[in-house]
Amino acid sequence: MQHEELFSRNLFDLSHTLAKKLFDKFLYPWEVLPHIFEEISLISTNIEIGFREISEGVFVHETAEIAPSAAIGAPCIICAHARVRHGAFLRGGVLVGEDCVVGNSTELKNCILFDGAQVPHFNYVGDSILGHRAHLGAGAIASNLRGDRAPVSICCGKERIQTGLKKCGAFLGDRAEVGCNAVLNPGTVVGPNARIYPLVSARGSYPAGSIVKG
Repeated sequence: MQHEELFSRNLFDLSHTLAKKLFDKFLYPWEVLPHIFEEISLISTNIEIGFREISEGVFVHETAEIAPSAAIGAPCIICAHARVRHGAFLRGGVLVGEDCVVGNSTELKNCILFDGAQVPHFNYVGDSILGHRAHLGAGAIASNLRGDRAPVSICCGKERIQTGLKKCGAFLGDRAEVGCNAVLNPGTVVGPNARIYPLVSARGSYPAGSIVKG
């Protein structure tokens, strides 16, 4: 059974990422995760005017602001007007869209941030996708590994969709809001315009526009 509410095209406005062609190849966002490194490297070979390669495999738009204390691994693309603040750690396989904020002490790994997404304070985002203008409050975590190391499944109602992935984080639809110190457990899907309150331990999938109070 297909779950259309979990399709990438229903979670995200795909015009707001350089990785649109990658999403077009798959129905569900978690299917994109194993291909992020390869796709970023491919995009880099045909990068638009205005980007410069600041280190091998790391491309930054000339209008982006990168703090000198940020650590950025390859492959990585940071788009126009994005801000990467002090102490940020981009471990590689990271695409940061236009006008994004990657904050102090935030760690990113194998993830895509659509234009305008914000992870501004003490966040961890692993093997995840954040939609257009999605926002994580201070200290919010997108966890990507189960405690028992078993493959991650996506809960949708009474059904479980097997991803086959041991590393699988969260998928935030466009304009989703996650409160401070909330934890998005592996395989969490948050629909567009949904709100997760502070301190919530979220798991499963939440419809567009829903409010989760813990």
